[in-house]
Amino acid sequence: IFTTLVDAQWRWTLLVFALGFVGSWVTFAGLYYLISYTHGDFEELHLPPFQEDNGWKPCISNIYSFTSCFLFSLETQHTIGYGSRAMEEECPEAVFVMTLQSVHGVLVQAFLAGIVFAKMTRSKRRAQTLLFSKNAVISLRDGELCLMFRIGDMRKSHIIGANVRAQLIRPRVTNEREVMPQYRTELELSSDDCSSDVFFLWPQVVVHRINERSPLYGYSAEDVLLERFEIVVVLEGTVESTGQTTQARTSYINTEILWGQRFEQVLVYNPDIEGYEIDFSKFNETVVQDTPRCSAKQLKECYKLPLRGRSCDPLVGPELRLSHVELESERTNPHFLFPVFDRRRSRSSTEL
Repeated sequence: IFTTLVDAQWRWTLLVFALGFVGSWVTFAGLYYLISYTHGDFEELHLPPFQEDNGWKPCISNIYSFTSCFLFSLETQHTIGYGSRAMEEECPEAVFVMTLQSVHGVLVQAFLAGIVFAKMTRSKRRAQTLLFSKNAVISLRDGELCLMFRIGDMRKSHIIGANVRAQLIRPRVTNEREVMPQYRTELELSSDDCSSDVFFLWPQVVVHRINERSPLYGYSAEDVLLERFEIVVVLEGTVESTGQTTQARTSYINTEILWGQRFEQVLVYNPDIEGYEIDFSKFNETVVQDTPRCSAKQLKECYKLPLRGRSCDPLVGPELRLSHVELESERTNPHFLFPVFDRRRSRSSTEL
């Protein structure tokens, strides 16, 4: 229930907050009214103006009707203490109900106030300021094919201990012919010469080097276009102001990966302020870069050949095509449907 109310819209959370208190007041007011009624406190000669003359001792002093019981319930639960109504020793059951309400009131207030506090301080909105590039790119970096995407943070307060990870989701058929439609493979990521930990002072380009350990090692430009797969990216970190963990997610399907392009620079030096400025208008912009269309595996084999004996041009590469039967099988197989990730919701946020 707690998680449901925290995740609900504000109007429903506030409605439950108000009904929780009002319901508690009304419930105990009904119990006080029932006890006073059975004791005879609402008879005409037993009302407060005549109690001293008749020597009548009520369960609760200065009680006239249900409205008086409701006010007494409200004052008891929140220890307002106006002093006009008070519990007497005449009715032990009324004393027990008052004790029960005192304990119940503390629990209700802690629960409902905790829901509102958790909803106000949660990091869901914080995740919406974490940016992912619209596309991922594949291009050469230091002579090696790399898959790259850009992440950024639009707020001045930093994400502490930010870490990014990615998984490749694609269909796989085992040796026993078992079909695994969404088989996950972890991608090794780095930012510059560091690990997957992100230093969020400026937008970072996260790199996956397509080498022998990469599941994309045998993918050429045409394979990326024709194969069905999805790369899910998860960014996690701790919000500096609240200490809560936040998580933002996105994904890239094969048609969102641009081959032969790299990201435009967003960090520009401004001599007027003697410092760097970030141009977020170029966050998603890419520029064309000469990149071989062959796979990283073929490129490595090509580099091993003597320069005169090379039969392939790394900037062009062989054109690899699936046969008509294989291509139609991939398109019509109901087990291999992508994307499997709801990117419309996850691009904005998700919280822990």
